[in-house]
Parts: sequence; structure tokens; C-alpha cells
Amino acid sequence: MRFLPTALLLTASLAVHAGPPAIYDEAADAKAAIRTTLAEAGKAKLPVLVVFGANWCGDCRMLDATFKSGPSAPLIAKSFKVVKVDVGRFDRNVDIAEGYRVPLKKGIPAVAVLSPQGKLLYATEGGELADARKMGDQGVYDFFTRVTASAK
Repeated sequence: MRFLPTALLLTASLAVHAGPPAIYDEAADAKAAIRTTLAEAGKAKLPVLVVFGANWCGDCRMLDATFKSGPSAPLIAKSFKVVKVDVGRFDRNVDIAEGYRVPLKKGIPAVAVLSPQGKLLYATEGGELADARKMGDQGVYDFFTRVTASAK
């Protein structure tokens, strides 16, 4: 019985340090992931949505949740092949973002839309999604409705 309080404290401590589950794979080879997704997009004849973000970013988490459930989920699922690229603390995969004209200094999450052949169709050049939480589900849906139309 003496060990129960210690065990409870240890469990609580581990839960606090574990944090929420990662939505971006920090160990992923982003260039390889984009190549793989482009190959899938070519077969499906869909554009690729490259989402730049980080696990610590609240707006990135909100956007990810919106992609999984909410009004944007069916739109994203039917309109794009999605690949997520971790930018760490703006010290990872910055070259990829720059290559797609995505200025990470304007904020994350940020996106680039590529044709199945890898041609840039659209990029958030002005931090359009950096306040995804303030945009809310409807604002995110409206944004991606416009992006989907421009990607055709």
C-alpha cells in the first residue's frame, strides 16, 4: 500500500510529459514522403496538399482535427492526397517550404498544392492558415473550398 501513492505520481508524471499524440512525424524523410504522395496522386489523378506544421503548434493541431472530422474532412479526402511535413521550430524542412514559395515566417500551418506531376498550383504565401483556430471549422472549410477550385 505504501507504493500506491508513488506509482500514481509516476503515472501522472509520465502522462504530463507524454503530451498529446504527434500529428507530424518528426523523423520522416519529407522529400521521400512527398515523392510517394505524388506517385499516389498520379494514380488517383488528384492534386497533393502539402501541409507544413509542427506538433507544438495549436493552429496545426486544429487544422489536423478539421481534416479528420468536421466540414472540411470530406472535401479534403475527395479532393487531395495529403502529406504532412514537420518544420520543427522552423529548423526542419525549411528548404522544402521555400521551394514551394511557402514563407514559414508568416506562420504555420501553411500549405502548398501540387499537381500530380509536382507543379506548384497554390501556396499560402501570406500566412493564410496561421490563425486556423480563429478561422474555426467554417473558415477552414471556406478556405479549402477556394483552394480546391483553384487547384483544378
